Amino acid sequence: MSRYQTLSLFLVLAALWGAAFVAISAGLSHLPPILFAALRYDIAGLLMLGYAAAVADWRPRDRAGWWQVLVGAGLLIAAYHAFLFVGQLHTTAAAAAIVVSLSPVLSTGFARALVPTDALSPVGLVGVVVGLVGVAIVVRPDPGSLLAADAVAKGLVFCAALAFALGSVLTRRIDADLAIETMEAWSMLGGAAMLHLVSLALGEPIVPTDWIHPEAIGALAYLAVGASAVGFLIYFELLERLGAVEINMVSYVAPIVAAVVGWLYLGEVVDTAALVGFGVIVVGFLLVKRRAIRRELGQVRSREASE
Repeated sequence: MSRYQTLSLFLVLAALWGAAFVAISAGLSHLPPILFAALRYDIAGLLMLGYAAAVADWRPRDRAGWWQVLVGAGLLIAAYHAFLFVGQLHTTAAAAAIVVSLSPVLSTGFARALVPTDALSPVGLVGVVVGLVGVAIVVRPDPGSLLAADAVAKGLVFCAALAFALGSVLTRRIDADLAIETMEAWSMLGGAAMLHLVSLALGEPIVPTDWIHPEAIGALAYLAVGASAVGFLIYFELLERLGAVEINMVSYVAPIVAAVVGWLYLGEVVDTAALVGFGVIVVGFLLVKRRAIRRELGQVRSREASE
């Protein structure tokens, strides 16, 4: 695959995942949030399981594999999407995407905290703090109105980013001989089951007639097929070709897509504070990942020199 094809896939993935935040906002006009998230992964999980059965062992074969699936289902799917979908009820798609873009910074923080021998350097710690400052700028917590709907919503999205970051670290720490496609498939199905249980416990209304609205069907189809099934297939391909550091940059292109599509489709406007906060989060990421980025750039130069 040429560099241009790789770049094209990277931009497609950023577009798919950035527009997903807009699809969530659109679908929330017709579906209760937890049930909406559960239905998304009912469909996506079955599609991914079919793909996993075609390219790998279709199910975990040992206890470690099932533990990895359980962590993925609970944190990467259920907790992340419950917080995200509920949070997006009262905040814009772009703001949600910006807060979620902190996940790679938080993942590094969790990784270092769980492995004391691999502690963050002083510059890395500054990077984590800078990233958190960026989120604070986006959220803009006012001591006089901490329970305002917008502040609470962005706080929930931040909890989503925390859940995703912790889940991504814990799933990598479990020593399981399990294909990533299989882990994702079963995590999606397990997470969907957890979300259905939460939806029932909260008493969310089940009104199928609301689901047949064209916008609801389009949002659900896009999230399940486009952003989840197709998106993760592209992600697997790019992860193998680019590595974890470069693929993390998708998190910083997706908010731009979310802002543009949210403005075009939903009429959402991105304010100055959100833009400044996003820039600060990117700086935090660069500080935390500076060594890995230098290594990646060095490898790119070496490949170019050998061609």
